[in-house]
Amino acid sequence: MFMGEFQHSLDTKGRIIVPAKFREELGTDFVITRGLDGCLFGYPLSEWKLIEEKLKQLPMNKRDSRAFVRFMFADATQCNFDKQGRINIPKQLRDHAKLAKDCVMVGVSNRFEIWNADTWNEVTAETEENFDDIAENLMDFGL
Repeated sequence: MFMGEFQHSLDTKGRIIVPAKFREELGTDFVITRGLDGCLFGYPLSEWKLIEEKLKQLPMNKRDSRAFVRFMFADATQCNFDKQGRINIPKQLRDHAKLAKDCVMVGVSNRFEIWNADTWNEVTAETEENFDDIAENLMDFGL
């Protein structure tokens, strides 16, 4: 399980250190792709294969299905770590998440997310402000 929040810096070559706790969960190879809300999603290969199978089940005659599958796969890239525990994030993914020097990695159960620090702070502030309403809306899901 991925959990926790970690502040890291992106270097000039587009590399970032992945927290040791996350590296243990990820193994040697994993996938990063465009995420929702302006971040990147990172998945262990085992989890990515489950997502891939679910995405294959979407009806290709539906425009939203085709668009979502393209969105998830087009810039997805398989990664591995260098000797310092870093990954190189491709430019198109850095651009999607507006990654600059200051980044935040967040564990979210079966995946981790990589955020531009300013965007993460905005999303966190908005969520905190609306947390009671969000919780109430999720009551139907047994939370």
